Amino acid sequence: MKFTCFHLMPYRPLDLKAAAEHRSAWVVLPNSFYDPKKGAAEYDSYLDQLTSAEKLGFDVIGVNEHHQTAYGMMPAPNLIASALIQRTKTIKIAILGRALPIVGNPINIAEEFAMLDVLSKGRIIAGFVRGIGAEYHSTGVNPAFSHERFHEAHDLIIKAWTTVGPFEFEGNHFRNRYVNLWPRPYQTPHPPVWIPSMGSRETIDWASAPERKYPFLVTFSSEAAVVRYLNMYRDTAQGHGYTAEGSQLGWAVPLYVADTDARAREEAKAGIETLFNNFLPMPWEMLLPPGYTSNASLKATMKIRTALGSRARNQTIDELMANGTAVIGSPRTVLEKIERVREQTGLENLIVMPQFGVMPDEFAKRNMELFASEVMPKLR
Repeated sequence: MKFTCFHLMPYRPLDLKAAAEHRSAWVVLPNSFYDPKKGAAEYDSYLDQLTSAEKLGFDVIGVNEHHQTAYGMMPAPNLIASALIQRTKTIKIAILGRALPIVGNPINIAEEFAMLDVLSKGRIIAGFVRGIGAEYHSTGVNPAFSHERFHEAHDLIIKAWTTVGPFEFEGNHFRNRYVNLWPRPYQTPHPPVWIPSMGSRETIDWASAPERKYPFLVTFSSEAAVVRYLNMYRDTAQGHGYTAEGSQLGWAVPLYVADTDARAREEAKAGIETLFNNFLPMPWEMLLPPGYTSNASLKATMKIRTALGSRARNQTIDELMANGTAVIGSPRTVLEKIERVREQTGLENLIVMPQFGVMPDEFAKRNMELFASEVMPKLR
């Protein structure tokens, strides 16, 4: 089993009561709520947390991309990755992920990842996503073309990484007279590609195709949904004519470990409840704007999330623990919950989010240390 220490970098100084008067912490929350001096201190703290993951024995550091939100202060994850390259020596750095459809020229992403891969001497993992619906409100890109732009951008990036240039690329959304990547990636044929998702059927079909076999990571989902989607990937791979490896299956989950179940619940409560009730919620039309996904996937997503009791606001830590959306408890409890999912799916990639919501640094650091010393070795 491999372990990723993943971070959202939320803006913890947010005035939660005042922010609640707005529809969401995404897109529409006025940036007058942001204090650059406090933001600078947040970046320092979060970079320290991620850097410490190498010493603790994690295999990968994970960062990601979101725009115009207090939920995550990484609109340019390549910059965070660059800072981490200089602060670490051997740990891999996964950018989970870069939202391909919302960029004007995918060659820029191909160049960014290639440059980071060379700077790190081959430590980069490329995470490709379509970006949740809110990103389309932030950028003005038509969500109806999301799938088309994603696939076309992906194909252009992979070809740019693997084909000697210059060559011409003529697509429906992206056209480049000269594609001739300088620098080329350090890894051959290119950095590994991972696909984070909330369970889209189309994404599972595409990621599991024999010519790709990309690792598929289920994010922000209940235990039942994680098991459902990972096994859907396995079944789809079987339909493609091969058996999916455990290395192709991943689970991204907020996780907190303390000496006892009671202490873990007490210390994680404010962090997990603010994540799900203050930072994450958005209206359905912002999360899934018209055209963003197929009707079949939309119905399936709404059905499973409604059936599992998912609500826009006021989820309690007890509900999130009960349905497995968050894994919180003593080392033994956390180990048992992870092993239960592994036994049902065969997953080998665990993407741990040790800091969430307003959780203070001291809790996050102690959480990472206890997980690394008491849980991680047993799962390996």
